[in-house]
Amino acid sequence: MDKPSTRCSLSLDPSLGNPACLRAALVWGRGIPACHRTEAAPAYLSELLDRVRAAGEAFLPPERKAEVRGMLRYGKYKPAGRAKPSSEYLLAAALEGDFPLVNGPVDANNAVSLEWGYPASVFDAAKIGGELLLRRGAAGDSYVFNPSGQEIELEDLLCVWRRDGTGGWAPCGNPVKDAMATKVFEGAREVVAIVYAPAYDAPSRLESCAARFRELLLAECGAAEAGFSIMPG
Repeated sequence: MDKPSTRCSLSLDPSLGNPACLRAALVWGRGIPACHRTEAAPAYLSELLDRVRAAGEAFLPPERKAEVRGMLRYGKYKPAGRAKPSSEYLLAAALEGDFPLVNGPVDANNAVSLEWGYPASVFDAAKIGGELLLRRGAAGDSYVFNPSGQEIELEDLLCVWRRDGTGGWAPCGNPVKDAMATKVFEGAREVVAIVYAPAYDAPSRLESCAARFRELLLAECGAAEAGFSIMPG
Protein backbone atom coordinates (compact mmCIF):
# COMPACT_ATOMS: atom_id res chain seq x y z
CA MET A 1 0.00 0.00 0.00
CA ASP A 2 1.19 3.51 -0.76
CA LYS A 3 1.60 6.41 1.60
CA PRO A 4 -1.61 8.43 1.80
CA SER A 5 -1.82 11.70 -0.08
CA THR A 6 -0.38 14.53 2.00
CA ARG A 7 -2.90 16.89 0.39
CA CYS A 8 -6.12 15.06 1.28
CA SER A 9 -7.30 13.05 4.27
CA LEU A 10 -10.39 10.91 4.82
CA SER A 11 -12.11 10.16 8.11
CA LEU A 12 -15.14 8.06 9.02
CA ASP A 13 -17.84 9.59 11.19
CA PRO A 14 -18.47 7.65 14.45
CA SER A 15 -22.14 7.36 13.45
CA LEU A 16 -21.10 4.73 10.87
CA GLY A 17 -20.53 2.34 13.76
CA ASN A 18 -17.65 0.70 15.56
CA PRO A 19 -16.56 -1.21 13.61
CA ALA A 20 -17.71 0.88 10.66
CA CYS A 21 -20.22 -0.53 8.17
CA LEU A 22 -17.70 -0.18 5.34
CA ARG A 23 -14.11 0.06 4.26
CA ALA A 24 -13.11 2.87 1.92
CA ALA A 25 -10.11 3.37 -0.33
CA LEU A 26 -8.81 6.90 -0.81
CA VAL A 27 -7.09 6.96 -4.21
CA TRP A 28 -5.26 9.98 -5.60
CA GLY A 29 -3.39 11.07 -8.69
CA ARG A 30 -1.35 14.25 -9.27
CA GLY A 31 0.28 15.90 -12.26
CA ILE A 32 -2.25 14.68 -14.82
CA PRO A 33 -1.35 16.45 -18.10
CA ALA A 34 -4.88 16.59 -19.56
CA CYS A 35 -8.43 15.35 -19.03
CA HIS A 36 -9.75 15.49 -22.59
CA ARG A 37 -13.04 13.93 -23.52
CA THR A 38 -12.66 10.22 -24.34
CA GLU A 39 -13.60 9.59 -27.97
CA ALA A 40 -13.04 5.82 -28.05
CA ALA A 41 -12.60 3.22 -25.32
CA PRO A 42 -8.92 2.59 -24.52
CA ALA A 43 -7.63 -0.97 -24.86
CA TYR A 44 -7.84 -1.80 -21.14
CA LEU A 45 -11.50 -0.74 -21.05
CA SER A 46 -12.41 -2.52 -24.28
CA GLU A 47 -10.93 -5.75 -22.89
CA LEU A 48 -12.93 -5.37 -19.67
CA LEU A 49 -16.17 -4.67 -21.53
CA ASP A 50 -15.62 -7.77 -23.68
CA ARG A 51 -15.29 -9.89 -20.53
CA VAL A 52 -18.40 -8.35 -19.01
CA ARG A 53 -20.51 -8.98 -22.11
CA ALA A 54 -19.26 -12.57 -22.33
CA ALA A 55 -20.28 -13.22 -18.70
CA GLY A 56 -23.56 -11.30 -18.77
CA GLU A 57 -25.35 -10.51 -15.52
CA ALA A 58 -23.25 -13.16 -13.78
CA PHE A 59 -20.23 -10.84 -13.99
CA LEU A 60 -21.56 -9.24 -10.80
CA PRO A 61 -22.12 -12.16 -8.41
CA PRO A 62 -25.46 -11.99 -6.57
CA GLU A 63 -23.70 -12.06 -3.21
CA ARG A 64 -21.58 -9.02 -4.13
CA LYS A 65 -24.67 -7.13 -5.25
CA ALA A 66 -26.43 -7.99 -1.98
CA GLU A 67 -23.41 -7.03 0.14
CA VAL A 68 -23.05 -3.62 -1.49
CA ARG A 69 -26.76 -2.91 -1.23
CA GLY A 70 -26.63 -3.98 2.41
CA MET A 71 -23.83 -1.47 3.03
CA LEU A 72 -26.10 1.32 1.78
CA ARG A 73 -29.45 0.22 3.22
CA TYR A 74 -30.14 2.41 6.24
CA GLY A 75 -33.16 4.22 7.64
CA LYS A 76 -35.25 5.67 4.81
CA TYR A 77 -32.67 4.92 2.13
CA LYS A 78 -33.41 1.86 -0.02
CA PRO A 79 -30.70 1.04 -2.63
CA ALA A 80 -32.91 -0.03 -5.54
CA GLY A 81 -34.30 1.37 -8.78
CA ARG A 82 -32.89 4.81 -9.51
CA ALA A 83 -31.25 4.73 -6.09
CA LYS A 84 -29.16 1.63 -6.85
CA PRO A 85 -25.35 1.71 -6.46
CA SER A 86 -23.45 3.18 -9.39
CA SER A 87 -21.63 -0.14 -9.89
CA GLU A 88 -24.95 -1.76 -10.88
CA TYR A 89 -25.69 1.06 -13.30
CA LEU A 90 -22.28 0.55 -14.93
CA LEU A 91 -22.89 -3.18 -15.37
CA ALA A 92 -26.23 -2.51 -17.05
CA ALA A 93 -24.63 0.10 -19.31
CA ALA A 94 -21.85 -2.30 -20.28
CA LEU A 95 -24.32 -5.06 -21.16
CA GLU A 96 -26.46 -2.66 -23.18
CA GLY A 97 -23.47 -1.34 -25.15
CA ASP A 98 -23.87 2.13 -23.64
CA PHE A 99 -20.95 2.30 -21.20
CA PRO A 100 -20.11 5.98 -20.51
CA LEU A 101 -16.86 7.39 -21.89
CA VAL A 102 -15.95 10.63 -20.12
CA ASN A 103 -12.24 11.35 -19.60
CA GLY A 104 -9.20 9.46 -18.34
CA PRO A 105 -9.72 9.66 -14.54
CA VAL A 106 -13.49 9.12 -14.73
CA ASP A 107 -13.04 6.17 -17.09
CA ALA A 108 -10.52 4.64 -14.68
CA ASN A 109 -12.94 5.15 -11.80
CA ASN A 110 -15.76 3.50 -13.73
CA ALA A 111 -13.57 0.62 -14.87
CA VAL A 112 -12.52 -0.43 -11.37
CA SER A 113 -16.09 0.04 -10.12
CA LEU A 114 -17.36 -2.28 -12.85
CA GLU A 115 -14.63 -4.90 -12.42
CA TRP A 116 -14.80 -5.19 -8.62
CA GLY A 117 -18.49 -4.39 -8.18
CA TYR A 118 -17.78 -1.56 -5.74
CA PRO A 119 -19.35 1.89 -6.23
CA ALA A 120 -16.78 4.68 -6.46
CA SER A 121 -16.63 8.48 -6.61
CA VAL A 122 -13.97 10.64 -8.26
CA PHE A 123 -13.42 14.36 -7.66
CA ASP A 124 -11.34 17.25 -8.95
CA ALA A 125 -8.97 17.67 -6.00
CA ALA A 126 -8.85 21.45 -6.50
CA LYS A 127 -12.59 21.60 -5.80
CA ILE A 128 -12.80 19.47 -2.65
CA GLY A 129 -9.99 20.80 -0.46
CA GLY A 130 -7.80 18.70 1.78
CA GLU A 131 -10.25 17.15 4.23
CA LEU A 132 -12.99 14.61 3.51
CA LEU A 133 -15.50 12.91 5.79
CA LEU A 134 -17.73 9.88 5.28
CA ARG A 135 -21.11 10.08 7.02
CA ARG A 136 -24.80 9.75 6.21
CA GLY A 137 -27.01 12.56 4.95
CA ALA A 138 -29.74 14.14 7.05
CA ALA A 139 -33.27 15.21 6.20
CA GLY A 140 -33.18 18.09 3.72
CA ASP A 141 -29.63 17.39 2.47
CA SER A 142 -29.29 17.30 -1.31
CA TYR A 143 -27.11 18.43 -4.21
CA VAL A 144 -27.25 18.88 -7.97
CA PHE A 145 -25.77 15.91 -9.81
CA ASN A 146 -26.07 16.76 -13.52
CA PRO A 147 -25.90 19.74 -15.90
CA SER A 148 -29.69 20.03 -16.11
CA GLY A 149 -29.89 20.82 -12.39
CA GLN A 150 -31.47 17.60 -11.12
CA GLU A 151 -30.98 16.97 -7.41
CA ILE A 152 -30.51 13.81 -5.38
CA GLU A 153 -31.97 13.60 -1.87
CA LEU A 154 -29.35 12.42 0.62
CA GLU A 155 -31.28 11.53 3.78
CA ASP A 156 -29.71 8.38 5.31
CA LEU A 157 -27.46 7.88 2.25
CA LEU A 158 -23.76 7.31 2.82
CA CYS A 159 -21.98 10.44 1.51
CA VAL A 160 -18.58 12.04 1.12
CA TRP A 161 -18.41 15.52 2.66
CA ARG A 162 -15.89 18.33 2.09
CA ARG A 163 -15.23 21.48 4.06
CA ASP A 164 -17.50 24.28 2.86
CA GLY A 165 -15.20 27.22 3.66
CA THR A 166 -17.11 28.27 6.79
CA GLY A 167 -15.97 25.44 9.05
CA GLY A 168 -18.94 23.25 8.17
CA TRP A 169 -19.35 20.33 5.82
CA ALA A 170 -20.94 20.09 2.36
CA PRO A 171 -21.81 16.80 0.62
CA CYS A 172 -20.02 16.16 -2.66
CA GLY A 173 -20.38 12.47 -3.53
CA ASN A 174 -21.96 9.14 -2.70
CA PRO A 175 -22.12 5.56 -4.05
CA VAL A 176 -25.04 6.49 -6.34
CA LYS A 177 -24.37 9.92 -7.93
CA ASP A 178 -21.68 12.54 -7.35
CA ALA A 179 -22.19 16.30 -7.08
CA MET A 180 -21.87 18.36 -10.24
CA ALA A 181 -19.83 20.98 -8.36
CA THR A 182 -16.82 18.71 -7.79
CA LYS A 183 -16.76 16.47 -10.86
CA VAL A 184 -13.66 15.98 -13.02
CA PHE A 185 -13.64 18.03 -16.23
CA GLU A 186 -10.94 19.02 -18.71
CA GLY A 187 -9.15 21.45 -16.40
CA ALA A 188 -8.47 18.91 -13.64
CA ARG A 189 -4.83 18.10 -12.99
CA GLU A 190 -5.18 16.32 -9.65
CA VAL A 191 -7.92 13.88 -8.66
CA VAL A 192 -9.09 12.15 -5.51
CA ALA A 193 -11.41 9.15 -5.50
CA ILE A 194 -13.26 7.08 -2.91
CA VAL A 195 -14.06 3.39 -3.43
CA TYR A 196 -16.76 2.05 -1.10
CA ALA A 197 -16.63 -1.61 0.03
CA PRO A 198 -18.66 -3.61 2.57
CA ALA A 199 -16.85 -3.97 5.89
CA TYR A 200 -17.09 -7.76 5.91
CA ASP A 201 -15.69 -8.21 2.38
CA ALA A 202 -12.11 -9.47 2.18
CA PRO A 203 -9.74 -6.49 2.73
CA SER A 204 -7.44 -7.82 0.00
CA ARG A 205 -10.15 -7.27 -2.61
CA LEU A 206 -10.39 -3.55 -1.86
CA GLU A 207 -6.60 -3.24 -1.85
CA SER A 208 -6.43 -4.94 -5.26
CA CYS A 209 -9.10 -2.58 -6.59
CA ALA A 210 -7.29 0.51 -5.28
CA ALA A 211 -3.96 -0.73 -6.63
CA ARG A 212 -5.48 -1.16 -10.10
CA PHE A 213 -6.97 2.33 -9.89
CA ARG A 214 -3.53 3.70 -9.03
CA GLU A 215 -2.02 1.81 -11.98
CA LEU A 216 -4.59 3.26 -14.38
CA LEU A 217 -3.99 6.81 -13.17
CA LEU A 218 -0.29 6.40 -13.86
CA ALA A 219 -0.34 4.36 -17.08
CA GLU A 220 -3.54 5.56 -18.76
CA CYS A 221 -3.97 9.10 -17.41
CA GLY A 222 -0.30 10.11 -17.29
CA ALA A 223 -0.30 11.07 -13.62
CA ALA A 224 3.14 12.00 -12.30
CA GLU A 225 2.26 10.49 -8.91
CA ALA A 226 -0.52 8.27 -7.62
CA GLY A 227 -1.28 6.24 -4.53
CA PHE A 228 -3.93 4.98 -2.18
CA SER A 229 -4.77 4.29 1.46
CA ILE A 230 -7.48 2.19 3.12
CA MET A 231 -9.84 3.34 5.87
CA PRO A 232 -10.11 2.10 8.53
CA GLY A 233 -6.42 1.25 8.41
